[in-house]
Amino acid sequence: MDFKGFAQRYLTELIQALSALDREAFEQLVRLILEAFDHHRRIFIMGNGGSGATASHFACDLNKGCCLDIPKKFKVVCLNDNVPMLSAYANDLSYAHVFVEPLKNFFEKEDVVIGISASGNSENVLQAVSFANQNGGKTAGLCGFSGGTLARIAQVPVVVRINDTQKVEDAHVIITHMIMQAVHAVLHSGSGR
Repeated sequence: MDFKGFAQRYLTELIQALSALDREAFEQLVRLILEAFDHHRRIFIMGNGGSGATASHFACDLNKGCCLDIPKKFKVVCLNDNVPMLSAYANDLSYAHVFVEPLKNFFEKEDVVIGISASGNSENVLQAVSFANQNGGKTAGLCGFSGGTLARIAQVPVVVRINDTQKVEDAHVIITHMIMQAVHAVLHSGSGR
């Protein structure tokens, strides 16, 4: 195998997918997150597998990375971080309920729910986003491929249009880092937020 050629093809495809990112959707998501910060709203983030790792990383970036040196803080909860609760709901109900059930404990109208799913079709993510939509929440979805159901039901869909799970997941991490840096820049601009 030509590993150098493989690396070049992988990077070229990833760069093309990132270059095609909908900047309007990106801006809408950044503004949604800043609005939650301004109004002391909670942000709930979730995903499965690699998307779950991205959700956890994103929650850390917002809670700590954006606010460490300022008095006001984000209120971000990653719904896939509590493994005992997740496994209890999976065991007693079904895996499809692992995000929506704990969300019901904490969710309030106007809170933000962000689902991350490469396919856009993870049932447990869709249930949580649907619950938020039905109860006055603000919703966003990070997805890939053609967006799946998540792109249709999220109020702010951010779709990485490439048919490769790993490249979708790569792009999602990059997008969350872009969001973190944009939010950090606004919060540290001296605008009195």
